[in-house]
Amino acid sequence: MSLFTSNREKRLWILVFVVVVTIYSTVGLMWKIAATLHNYDLLAVFFVTGMLLVGATIVTQGLTVRPGGTEIVITLGLIATFFMAATRITLLEERSHLIEYSIVAVFIYEALKERKSHGPYVPNPALIAIIATSIIGIIDEAIQAFLPGRVFDPQDISFNILAAIFAIIASLVLSWFRKWIRKRKEAK
Repeated sequence: MSLFTSNREKRLWILVFVVVVTIYSTVGLMWKIAATLHNYDLLAVFFVTGMLLVGATIVTQGLTVRPGGTEIVITLGLIATFFMAATRITLLEERSHLIEYSIVAVFIYEALKERKSHGPYVPNPALIAIIATSIIGIIDEAIQAFLPGRVFDPQDISFNILAAIFAIIASLVLSWFRKWIRKRKEAK
C-alpha cells in the first residue's frame, strides 16, 4: 500500500518537506542573511519577491481552470490585502515569517485536499493545515531557544500562525469563488 494517494500528493508533501527543511536549516543563519540583504539594500526586494511567490503559490495550487475576470480581480485583492498586512510589520526581517509559513500552509492544505479527493477520510483539511503549520512554527521557535544569539519569541509564533490562517483563508476564498463562477456558468 502506498503512503500517497497520487503523484500530486507526493509532490506536495515533498515540497512541504523541502520548505520546512530550508526554514529549519537557516534558523542560525537568518540574521546574517538579513544583515547582508540589508547592507546591500536588498531586503525590500527579497520581501516583494517572497510575497509574489506566496501569491503564485496560493493561485497556482488551487488553479484547475483558466481564471475569469472576477477571479483575477479577487486574487489581486487578496494579494493586495496580504501585502498591506505584511507592510504593517515594522521589522523587515520578521516579514519572512509571513512568506515562509504561508507557503508551508498552502502546500499542506493542498496535499490534504488531494488525499481527501482520493478517498481517505480527512476531516477538515483547512484546519489540519493551520494546526500542522502552527506546530512547525512552534518547533522553529523552540530550535531558536537553543541557538546562541537567537531567542524563543512568542510573537514570531503568532506571525507563523497568522500567516497560515491568512493563506488558508485566501485559498478557501479563491476556491469558493471558482465554484460560484462555475455554478453561474452552468446555470446559463
